[in-house]
Formats: sequence, structure tokens, C-alpha cells
Amino acid sequence: MSGVTIIGCGFVADLYMRSLQVSGIPVLGAYDLNTNRLAAFCHHWGVARCDTLEAVLQAQPRDGVVLNLTNPSAHYDVNKACLLAGHHVYSEKPLALEMSHARELHRLAAEKSLLLASAPCSVLGEAAQTLAKAVRDGVAGTPRLIYAELDDGFIPQAPVREWRSETGAPWPYEDEFQVGCTLEHAGYYLTWLIGMFGTVKSVTAASASVIPDKLGVQGAAPDFSVATLFFENGPVTRLTCSIAAPHDHRIRVIGDAGVLALQKAWDNGAAVRFHRRMRIRRRLLESPLGRRIKLRRPTHPKVGRWGAASMNFALGPAEMLAAIAEKRPCRLSSDFALHLNEVTLAVQNAGATTGAQEMTTRCPPMEPMPWAT
Repeated sequence: MSGVTIIGCGFVADLYMRSLQVSGIPVLGAYDLNTNRLAAFCHHWGVARCDTLEAVLQAQPRDGVVLNLTNPSAHYDVNKACLLAGHHVYSEKPLALEMSHARELHRLAAEKSLLLASAPCSVLGEAAQTLAKAVRDGVAGTPRLIYAELDDGFIPQAPVREWRSETGAPWPYEDEFQVGCTLEHAGYYLTWLIGMFGTVKSVTAASASVIPDKLGVQGAAPDFSVATLFFENGPVTRLTCSIAAPHDHRIRVIGDAGVLALQKAWDNGAAVRFHRRMRIRRRLLESPLGRRIKLRRPTHPKVGRWGAASMNFALGPAEMLAAIAEKRPCRLSSDFALHLNEVTLAVQNAGATTGAQEMTTRCPPMEPMPWAT
């Protein structure tokens, strides 16, 4: 297996490093515009230092992957530079802040026969794959409706200025508020849903800013969104995102026979349970305990909890490296990244709009991981 090179050594880079180490993926070098941050990161993790972006692009092997972990406003420029230099790219979310830029990156990757993917990669994790297999196997019967929640609590009142990564990088709350919780977090369930059912045909959504002042950050994006997703071949889905409502990361697949439920979107090992529907006298209920659904084979390396998450951030880069080595399509394809970007932006930018927005990109369902078949 070849390795990865990191561009951007901020807060999330430490989460990637912990995951890359657990997964046994070599890190060939790192680069950051902030030389102090770069020095601290490379010293702590024992990673080779690259002093310029050009040095990264020249040293990166053709069978490796560049991890773009920069601030969202830089994603497009860095992704484009890496593709133009002939490198496969895995980008933190979103792929681009504008759909025209995302389409340009998609075209460029196709022209150069390069892999282009974007986070999040938890769709490749045990919890998501277990849920997807239960849906394929019809455990709850035909799925009729899905509720997915990504509400994080009243974040502007949290001690966000005190949050630091393992090497001391501050949590970039200004970027988080300016980019918005939908672009930052909706992908955690959108990837699962698109992976299971493929193309979202249309989106009916609304978004708003319900917290006027977020620590003085100017130009903050909507801090609440709700969307109804209509799939070409899948159940109607309601998705919510906010940094105001009490913490709730559940996903529930409501079927003819009961409900498949999972409580923790950011935990690769979260339990998937089937709550059978039953009639007791005159009442219709779902079993309160639920039967846990488990896969039969070992899955992937797990990473311990850090902050709010217990996720292996290296699952995406590992999938890309395996696809390159095996000369096969990547599950996290550029079509997948582009469709995810379009759906997410449609929700983020909805405002008070109530009409349906037709999607123009397409994406087939994702092939299951080998251990989830």
C-alpha cells in the first residue's frame, strides 16, 4: 500500500493521524501555511515536513492520495491544484462551496483519470454498513420512511474557544459558523442514504439562522435546516441539522415490520437495533428494547473516542488506496462526491423556500464493503 500526504494541519488533521496510525497507512509528509502549526504537527506525529505546496505535489507518488484537510474556503483551489498535478485527492467536506466549482473538479478528475472523493467516510464504517445490510435483507420489511437527525445542541454557548486537538490546534469555530452546520454535518447521514438508495431525485428544504449572534462571527451561515429527500429508488426521508436543538444523532428506518434504529452517527461501532412492531390489546407499539443486528465477519480497525466522535477517519483514504492498488472503481467515487455536494448545497441554501429542487447529478447505490455482504 502506498501512502498519503496531508495538506492542512489544523484541528481535524490530528483525528486523521490517529486513524491513519491505527489503520497502518503511511503518512509521507504534511504541509500547512501556518509554519508554527506545521512544526507542532510534524514534531508530535513524526511526519516529514513539506515547506511548500509545490514540494508536496512534486514528492507525492502517483499511486498515493493527497488528503486536503484545509479550511473549506480553500478546498476548491487545493483540490484543483492537486488534480492538475496528476494526483488522486481525498478532500474534507465540502468538496467545494459552489456547485460550479464542484462540477469543474469532477470534470478535471475524469479528464485525468484520477480518483476524487470527499468526506465524510463513515458510510464505509461498521454502523452504516450494518444498517445498510439490514435494509437490503428486509429486516424491517419494505422501508417506507426515514428520519435522520443531526442536531448538536446549543453550540454557541459551548466553550468552543477552549476546544483543542491533540497537538493543540484550536477548533475553528469561526469557519464552522460561517460554513454552517448543514455543509459541515449533513453528509454524515446523506452519505449513508445515498450509499443505500442512490440518486436523490429532488429536495424540498428550508434553512434559517435562529441564533442571531454566534460569538460575534460575521456572515454566519444558517444554523438550522430541515429537508425532505425524494429518492429515485428509495423511501422518503426527513433530515434535520442544527446547532440549536438538543443533541440528537438518531437515524430510524421505518418499515412494514418495525423500525431499524441507531443512536450515534459519529460512532463506527454504534449498535443497530430492530424494534419489531406488535399489537398489545388495542395498542400498536414498537418493542422498546430492540434486537441488535450484527455482522458476522470482522470489519475494520476502530479508533477510540476523541471529543464527540469515535470514528475511523482513515476509512476513505484506505478505500481509495485499495482501489488504486486493485485497479477497480472506488466506492467513494467522484460521482458520489458531486451528488453529495449538490444535495447538501440544496439544503443549505434553501432559505425559506418550500418548493422542490430537482437534482441534476446522479449516483448509483454504493457497493457494500466485503465484510458486510
